[in-house]
Amino acid sequence: MNLDKIIAKRVGKTVYLDGDIIVKVFDESIPKANVLNEALNHARVEETGFSIPKIVGANKIDNNWAIESEYIKGTALSVLMEDDKKADEYMELFVDIQMEIHSKKSPLLTNLKDKMVRKISDTDLDATTRYELQTRLDSMPKHKKLCHGDFDPSNVIIQADGSYVVIDWAHATQGNASADVARTYLLFCLEGKTDVAEKYMNIYCKKSDTARQYVDKWLPIVAASQIVKGKAEEREFLLRWIDVVEYE
Repeated sequence: MNLDKIIAKRVGKTVYLDGDIIVKVFDESIPKANVLNEALNHARVEETGFSIPKIVGANKIDNNWAIESEYIKGTALSVLMEDDKKADEYMELFVDIQMEIHSKKSPLLTNLKDKMVRKISDTDLDATTRYELQTRLDSMPKHKKLCHGDFDPSNVIIQADGSYVVIDWAHATQGNASADVARTYLLFCLEGKTDVAEKYMNIYCKKSDTARQYVDKWLPIVAASQIVKGKAEEREFLLRWIDVVEYE
């Protein structure tokens, strides 16, 4: 295996390209269970028939766990969206792809609500706020739709023939699609792209015939799940969203 070509570095992992194989190597600090769970999530999503890279291996490289998957040639949708003349067209495509994801089911994936319960419990928020968040979460309808969990244009690869492949299924769950939408909206906002976030939300709600107010109810919950990551630069922004719970 040739691990000379690094194509991405993220917290806790380094991604290499070895011919037509992507090798995601995790730091020793990442538990074995987390790595194997990511591979299992990916394999379960493969079974839905949705367009994703195939997992080809999960093993140890020296003292580090690694996941190997197909390399998908193409251009990230985030790059294509930089073309102002086609930005609206690509946003429509982005929403269409997410709606197709939500049309799938993978009954063995972790339940989104269960994951959110754990995330809320793991925050350093005060007991009253955690209670309000949990109460709101309990009140949300239970669905079983496939949710990506990190649906961002950088995770959509457009191939030369115009077809698409969605990557990075580490956070996949089954649950309420509006939670997944709220998460994508949050990702745009955290990047400082408020106008893009609003355009995305408006298009999604119109195409899916979903009330904006319904998606908005998930925003404090997904903000709480994000605050667990402990990024100091995001904390003040996320707390403003979470505080909505106290006066709604």
